[in-house]
Amino acid sequence: MIVLKGVCKAYPGITVLQNVNIEIPDKTIFGIIGKSGAGKSTLLRITSLLEKPDSGEVFYDSERVDTLQGRILLERRRKMGMIFQNFNLLGSRSAAGNIAYPLEIAGMQKKQISRRVDELLEMVDIKEKRKARMSELSGGQKQRVAIARALAANPQVLFCDEATSSLDPQTTRSILALIKDLHSRLAITVFLITHQMEVIREVCQQVVVLEKGVSAEYGTVSEIFDTPRTQAAKDLIHG
Repeated sequence: MIVLKGVCKAYPGITVLQNVNIEIPDKTIFGIIGKSGAGKSTLLRITSLLEKPDSGEVFYDSERVDTLQGRILLERRRKMGMIFQNFNLLGSRSAAGNIAYPLEIAGMQKKQISRRVDELLEMVDIKEKRKARMSELSGGQKQRVAIARALAANPQVLFCDEATSSLDPQTTRSILALIKDLHSRLAITVFLITHQMEVIREVCQQVVVLEKGVSAEYGTVSEIFDTPRTQAAKDLIHG
């Protein structure tokens, strides 16, 4: 379980997160929904240990992790995968080369890397694109490469930062179906942020509504959709 206790974060002239308290159960698809500027990306970066909160605490199970430093912090980060809205792929590399990149950094042997890359390409259903350059792939195919790369090191948690925002509706549905399938097959925790309520409805089990850096509402997806208690949730649901 990932637990955030009283997390606060500010930058010069703006408070981004205010006393956020969240519990993310193991092996769930957990959603964070909010309008632009609500603090979603900052919350993801703190939860994934890319940034430290100004105050508050972050726990992975019973271990406090927001205070980790150096090698121990890097080892903890290696247990996480991240996919982004804009893919963040290397244009000079093939699909296989992009997936192999984190394994090369980790020092894995070439034969092991090749086998693992083949497994991942098949897992995300683009095995025929092994040698393709990024310029030759559609947006959905690029996101599948990015997902495979994020899963390369067998992470315990997969972070999705607006992973479908740049995709058309049909491709979005296929990527969400893939995320659901991978969650089921790999038994991993998925932490997903989005401003698209239909994404939350399609894949998530629990959700937090974030408004101006505050956790406005928190519950199961059915609770939030069927009986929203706050105006922030109602605005998101009804558009």
